[in-house]
Amino acid sequence: MANVIIGIHGLGNKPPKDLLEYWWKLAMIEGLKTRKFKSVLPKFELVYWADILHDQPLSEVNTQPDSPLFLSEKYVKASKNFVEENHYIRKKVVDFLSRQLNRIFLNEDFSLNYSFITDALVNKYFHDLEIYYTDNSTIKTDFICKSSDLIKARLLKTLEKYKNDDIMLISHSMGTIIAFDVLSFLAPTIPIKSFITMGSPLGLPVIISKIAAEQKQMLNGSNHMITPPTISQSWFNFADILDKVAFEYRLADFFAENSRGVKPIDFLVVNNYEINGTRNPHKSYGYLRTSEFSTILNEFIQSETLSLDEKLIRNAGQFIHSVKANITIQTGKIKNTIIGLTKD
Repeated sequence: MANVIIGIHGLGNKPPKDLLEYWWKLAMIEGLKTRKFKSVLPKFELVYWADILHDQPLSEVNTQPDSPLFLSEKYVKASKNFVEENHYIRKKVVDFLSRQLNRIFLNEDFSLNYSFITDALVNKYFHDLEIYYTDNSTIKTDFICKSSDLIKARLLKTLEKYKNDDIMLISHSMGTIIAFDVLSFLAPTIPIKSFITMGSPLGLPVIISKIAAEQKQMLNGSNHMITPPTISQSWFNFADILDKVAFEYRLADFFAENSRGVKPIDFLVVNNYEINGTRNPHKSYGYLRTSEFSTILNEFIQSETLSLDEKLIRNAGQFIHSVKANITIQTGKIKNTIIGLTKD
C-alpha cells in the first residue's frame, strides 16, 4: 500500500497552487535534511482553495508592497542565525488566560456565551473564517453554492482519490477546521492513518462551540467533543507558543478519543520562519520543518510497504511532475515580468 501526503492550507490569499505546493514540499524536505533523515517524500498533493474566496493569487513578481497581491512571505530556508528564546513566563500567562477565556465564553455543554463578542472578533481578524461559517455567503460558479461547501468538496474529492492508500493529512490554520469538518461529517469511512494539525484555531471557544453543536446533532445530544472516527492511528497537533491563531494549543483537553483510541497529542514547537528579519510563528513553512514534525514525517515515510520497483516508478513519476511544475512556475514568472514591463 502506497503512502500519500495530502495538505490543505489556511487563512488568506495565497500564491498560485503549483508554487504553494512546491514550497510546502521544499519545507518538508528541508526539515528531513536538517535532521539528517534520508527519506524521500512520497506522493504529495495540496488541496488549494484560496481561489474560491479570492479572484487572483498573490504574485511573486509583484514589487508593490501596498498592492493586495503583493507576496510578502515567500518560502525561505531557516536562518542559521535564528535564536530560540525561552518563553516559560509567556506559556504560564497563555495557559492562565486560556482557562479564564474558556470559563467565560464556554458553558459545560460547549455552547457559547457572549457570542456577539466572538462574532465581532471573527469579523475583524478572520475574514475567510467568517465567510466559511456564514450560511448565506455564496460564490457564483456554474451553480450557486455556499463557499464552505465548495471548499470542503475539494478536500473530500482528494481524499476519495487516495482512499485505498495510507494517508497523512496535513492541515494548517483554518485548514484544520476544514479538515476536521470533512473527516467528522463528510468522510467518516475514508481511513486517515495520521492527521496533522498546525497552528490550529480548533481550541478557540467560537470554533469549539460550532463543532460541539454539529456533533451534538450527530450524537443524539451528547456533549462530548469526539476525535473524527476515520483517524486510525494518530492525531498530532503542533503549535508555537507565539502563534496567536493557536492561542489555545491544548486540543487534548477538548477532544475525546474515538472508537480506535485516538485523540490529539499536542506538541509545543518552535516555528523558525522569518523573512527580512521579521518572524511569523504562524507560517506553514516553519511548522513543516520543525524537528518534531520531521521525526513523525520520517516515521510515516518509512512505514510504506511498497516494493523497491514500485517506489522507483513512483519516484520517477514525482520527478517528472516536479520538473513540469517548476517549468510552469518559471513560465509564470517570465509572463508576469513581461506584463510588468509592458505596463511600464
